[in-house]
Amino acid sequence: MTEEQKAKNEKKSLSRRTLLKALAGIPVLGFFTFEAFRKINFDLDKRARVIKELGLEDLKAPRVLTVSSGKKGDLLRVGFIGFGSRANQLSNSLGFMHPDKVKSKEEDGTLAEWLEQEDLNVAITGICDVYDMHAERGLATAANDVRPGGFSGQNLPAKRYLSYQDMLNDKDIDAVIIATPDHHHAHVTSEAVKAGKHVYCEKSFAITEEELYEVYDTVRNSDRVFQLGHQITQNVVFQQAKEIIKRDILGKITLVETTTNRNTASGAWIRHLDSDGNPKPGDEKSIDWLQWLGSRPYKPFTTDRYYNWTKWFDYDMGMIGQLFTHEFDAVNQLLRIGIPASAVASGGIYYWKDNREIPDVLHATFEYPEREMTLNYSANLASSRQRGRVFNGHDASMELGGSLSITADRDSTQYREQLDQGIIDSSGPMISINPGSGGDVDAITSATEKYYASRGLTTTYINGRNVDVTHLHIKEWVDAIRNGGQTSANIERAFEEGVACVMANKSYLEKRRVEWDPVNRRIV
Repeated sequence: MTEEQKAKNEKKSLSRRTLLKALAGIPVLGFFTFEAFRKINFDLDKRARVIKELGLEDLKAPRVLTVSSGKKGDLLRVGFIGFGSRANQLSNSLGFMHPDKVKSKEEDGTLAEWLEQEDLNVAITGICDVYDMHAERGLATAANDVRPGGFSGQNLPAKRYLSYQDMLNDKDIDAVIIATPDHHHAHVTSEAVKAGKHVYCEKSFAITEEELYEVYDTVRNSDRVFQLGHQITQNVVFQQAKEIIKRDILGKITLVETTTNRNTASGAWIRHLDSDGNPKPGDEKSIDWLQWLGSRPYKPFTTDRYYNWTKWFDYDMGMIGQLFTHEFDAVNQLLRIGIPASAVASGGIYYWKDNREIPDVLHATFEYPEREMTLNYSANLASSRQRGRVFNGHDASMELGGSLSITADRDSTQYREQLDQGIIDSSGPMISINPGSGGDVDAITSATEKYYASRGLTTTYINGRNVDVTHLHIKEWVDAIRNGGQTSANIERAFEEGVACVMANKSYLEKRRVEWDPVNRRIV
């Protein structure tokens, strides 16, 4: 120990003795405060020792999450295909906000955070939506000069396209963001890439096996930049989780459990209907219903089918396409598990007795024998009890959400000595990382931190402020268009996810176990 370290320790010890002496002088209250301080002091020392024992002193929050764009580059002209609720969020992340939302953010005091977002030097120059009201909202959003990042230029005029084909044929559009219902994603992506456009596409990637191969081959054999709409890789805590996996803190991982619990009508895709399940008044005459249906079988227009398309297999895979996609991406981005060898899915419509086809309770199991690992997904639309996303290792388990916590296994081999000595306690988390506190590593978490760890966040904490992770994900795509390089949710990751989802959906519909043939690259 150096003289400087000895001096620091002596100073630390002196300050503690001084405070303890002062507290002890306060009758009754002093006794309890003295005991509380002793416990806090003990916990701080214990935390520091745990972190040192695990070799995590240097595990700080990374500050650069995406490829640096350097110079902003030439203006990128972006078209939106679909401008519903998700496109509104995507446009905000791109740097454009509708005037009404700007006003509401001014009123609730949250506008300043958005204005700190980086200016990506892009322009929304095209809007395509089958619903006139949505298209008009998109045009107003594109024209709004209130922009983040110190924007001082002038927005280019945006054009309304009545069909996505017209937009793709326009040479004045460089890239497209696809935010349509899922049954359009694959073929619109394929056609966009063939037309020379870069593509950012919301999940899910495809809903049939034929679509998977078509879009994969098209994108892979092109020089266009593709990004699938997942953004967990941009979260600071995800970057730290990757480092924890790399350092083998958990030991051998044989089981990953992912879950979704929701317990509201909206969460079960019952939207724009009244309490009796009847459609609320709408502007159905201004919706191009045939274009919305696309290649799907003809059905008469209903508000229910238009807004709640997730309930039917013609347009989506239900919880698999809407919710499990996020879970698979999180696990695959962290562990690179790829396509499963087999999948089995089961469930049923047990609570929401409406006209839906998709189950409201679903379980899916994916086997990875070469990795000696199983991935389980369990979802319930009639319970709001949070069950988390847990990576189960031989030595410790990690729960990963907007924060993360790591709990040692009581029968761990790696931590046997620390467990026996009481340095590590398996009854609660031994490590927590909470981005809201600056992303530093802590140990022996509080109840509040446990609560945070069970939640997935839409922002991440960088350099003292919250940053929208979708903005970072779009920025990564824009940077790759300008400077080259791979996106995190590239075509390979999208294909792996797409195959896993189609396998689970096929298993549920056909009531059987399905397998992946890696030689012929087909689901059997």
